Amino acid sequence: MTQTSTGVDGLTSIPALLNRNASTFAGKAAYREKEFGIWQSWTWAEAEKEIEALALGLLNLGVNEGDFIAVIGRNRPALYWAMVAAQSVGAVPVPLYSDAAAEEMAYVLEHCGARFVIVADQEQVDKVIEVQDQLRQFQHLIYLDARGLRKYDHTTLHQYSNVQDQGRAAYDEFHPELVRRRDALNYDSTCVMLYTSGTTGKPKGVVLSNRNIIETSKNSSEFDDLSAGEDILAYLPMAWVGDFIFSLGQAYWTGFCVNCPESFETMMTDLREIGPTYYFAPPRVFETQLTTVMIRMEDASPMKKRMFDYFMAHAKKVGPDILDGNPVSGFDKLKYALGNLLVYGPLKNTLGFSRVRIGYTAGEAIGPEIFDFYRSLGINLKQLYGQTEASVFITQQPDGQVRSDTVGVPSPGVELKIAENGEVFYRSSGTFVEYYKNAESTADTKDAEGWVATGDAGFIEDGTGHLRIIDRAKDVGKMAGGEMFAPKYVENKLKFYPNILETVVFGAGREYCTAFVNIDLNAVGNWAERNNIAYASYQELAGHPRVLETIQEHVETVNRSVAEDPMLSACQVHRFLVLHKQLDADDGELTRTQKVRRKIIGEKFEDLVNALYDGSQQIYTETEVTYEDGRKGMISATLEIRDAKVVPVTAQKIAAE
Repeated sequence: MTQTSTGVDGLTSIPALLNRNASTFAGKAAYREKEFGIWQSWTWAEAEKEIEALALGLLNLGVNEGDFIAVIGRNRPALYWAMVAAQSVGAVPVPLYSDAAAEEMAYVLEHCGARFVIVADQEQVDKVIEVQDQLRQFQHLIYLDARGLRKYDHTTLHQYSNVQDQGRAAYDEFHPELVRRRDALNYDSTCVMLYTSGTTGKPKGVVLSNRNIIETSKNSSEFDDLSAGEDILAYLPMAWVGDFIFSLGQAYWTGFCVNCPESFETMMTDLREIGPTYYFAPPRVFETQLTTVMIRMEDASPMKKRMFDYFMAHAKKVGPDILDGNPVSGFDKLKYALGNLLVYGPLKNTLGFSRVRIGYTAGEAIGPEIFDFYRSLGINLKQLYGQTEASVFITQQPDGQVRSDTVGVPSPGVELKIAENGEVFYRSSGTFVEYYKNAESTADTKDAEGWVATGDAGFIEDGTGHLRIIDRAKDVGKMAGGEMFAPKYVENKLKFYPNILETVVFGAGREYCTAFVNIDLNAVGNWAERNNIAYASYQELAGHPRVLETIQEHVETVNRSVAEDPMLSACQVHRFLVLHKQLDADDGELTRTQKVRRKIIGEKFEDLVNALYDGSQQIYTETEVTYEDGRKGMISATLEIRDAKVVPVTAQKIAAE
């Protein structure tokens, strides 16, 4: 392939890749969607026609070059088509999180000045209508699913299929203009604008060019030998950069098929039916799937449980070596093959991973125990390190060099360097153009030479060149005695346990570490039912004495593990409490990508943090919560604070020094 400043073989935009695929892979499936229990399929040639019809319809509605078009809804082929149609007419797609509250959407829609919004259904229509008075540039709203919308005012409200029909009817009028706009796209044209999750403040609009997306998609696809034969399941939020790269960038570069589940509730069933060959999930998804497995095994017969434990112990010992092609004795291979027949194979099939050739996890650090569990089954799960500003990929793990304690080597075309304070910097062809309307933040993040500050602390290993991430640079600190404080390291160890959903560890500037714990209602509720323990709410179950005892055992086990690391042994949890509510994005405690907003949690629950350090054994607290229907309310609780056993660290501190 010929690569120049104007693209690869002249392919300078996503619409150009679509045109190539409609010719090269004309009859091959490009999209599948399950609706009403039936899988529907569209070839690349058919997808091109659907996208062209919508693009013509957008021209008919008056879309200008440079306009921003918001796209809101769950993963559906028609919404992916909407983003490519927007690009085709010279506009910029801006996908939003479908579970965001109306006010959150209002900020993004007003910030980018979206004139057009394309949504999935009545729920999203209602959110936009609720805040449309705050949107000075908003003009037209296009919806996909017409259910419930018949009696709405359709002055500026349009059905997706009608817009396409009007586009087809006006083909002769608008097709020349569509061709002109498509041909005007170049490598430096804006491909998409994605908003950051807003961990520390208001979300920022990350402007990514065609160069960013196409170069990154090309390099990452070649790294893992991705081909047109891959199948992926598109279920992650469309507003997240990972979904954009996997379900649009790489899909259009390689020509592989994007499969959209029927709903979140049917995702696991749809995953098993598709059997993806290329799969990505954040750690939370892998943690949830592991929790489900462990719950099922608790309900299994004693014989099945013994067999599971026996073969999983063997898989843990030799599975990763077999996967990486390392030497393993013939007897161990035979025993592993038997385990695959009886345990690993059926388990992978249940999880939907029977055909996975390459799996990735990123977004947050995954617990090493969780990571090793999946690899021991023979699933080629790897870690990557990335961020929105990099068009995802900063590092990847090559086959045969996969470890739980690193995030791999620089992705093709990526340069890395470590600053004196330990912060990781990178530059690449995937480096974002700018933060929209925020020159100050752009300059703070990306310097004149193109180096981008990741905000993460880490180091590059001598000899291997692998990058190890310690924690968020702003979260890594010192304790009162000068010891290193890295909360995520401890939190990931705690979250390995199926009945712990989330944790927040405190300790910067303090004498010792403490923690908030969120139980996993699914796992702990299942345990309560098996043990005939009645409970009426999450709050009641979270405060049950036996639950607290179990969590304490987990904390103390993790403390023993943490004590073995000389650098971080002071991060053992001395005191903890189990929160009376689940941390929730609607309450501002998590981002929409489920990342902990540590500072906000510390401020919101300041009374609880103080109680962890003032010697209190219990504390009464009241907290505002947001219900599913948007209403606000207050919940109160008296929380028990527990002391956990710690391992003396004097010896480790001496060794570290």
